[in-house]
Amino acid sequence: VQFVESGGGLVQPGGSLRLTCAASGFTFSTYAMSWYRQAPGSKRELVAAIRRAGNETKYADSVRGRFTISRDEATNRVNLQMNSLNFEETDECYCNAGWLSASYGSWGQGTQVTVSS
Repeated sequence: VQFVESGGGLVQPGGSLRLTCAASGFTFSTYAMSWYRQAPGSKRELVAAIRRAGNETKYADSVRGRFTISRDEATNRVNLQMNSLNFEETDECYCNAGWLSASYGSWGQGTQVTVSS
């Protein structure tokens, strides 16, 4: 099982980023997928999740209305569009399989999101 996250970077407050996670080593179409984030010194927390058919999504209260999760079955990728980012969202972001909890114990290297002026 492998997750390769990309798309992070430096963005100003109010800016946007689009994260992508390439998943492999399991049958992508049979799993829900989720995005998580972790600030330095904090626990990893769920940001967004999408069902395997893409017909249901769930978001943390703090990002609802600003973030959008989507998936591409043709390329085994899950995306996270992040809009209106704020200073408190400087985090390392990760993806994993599963609905609201990680199905696998292995994690990718993450992608760093830095919100700064």
